[in-house]
Amino acid sequence: MEMKFTTANFEEEVLKSEIPVLVDFYADWCGPCQMMAPVIGQLAGEYEGKVKIGKLNVDENPDIAVQYKVMSIPTMIIFRNGEVFSKEVGASSKKEVEKAIGRAL
Repeated sequence: MEMKFTTANFEEEVLKSEIPVLVDFYADWCGPCQMMAPVIGQLAGEYEGKVKIGKLNVDENPDIAVQYKVMSIPTMIIFRNGEVFSKEVGASSKKEVEKAIGRAL
């Protein structure tokens, strides 16, 4: 299941996670972000238990976006052991996102 990350749960759910975490930085008004939404939803189901996958709204949580230098959206950051493992900017195909997840596993 796709998670919703916020400033309140980011440390617990992302930085302290025992498994890799993919965070999709998005905004409701962003067209390419909306194109990525079904892909993120599918991947969340397929990788359940192996990778945490969720979204972080940059308008509602600007501090996290600034902290990780998210300048344009969508941006997907994979965290592993509390550190940034990889960062992809822009809309990607499901296959590209799966490759990035595969490298983190």
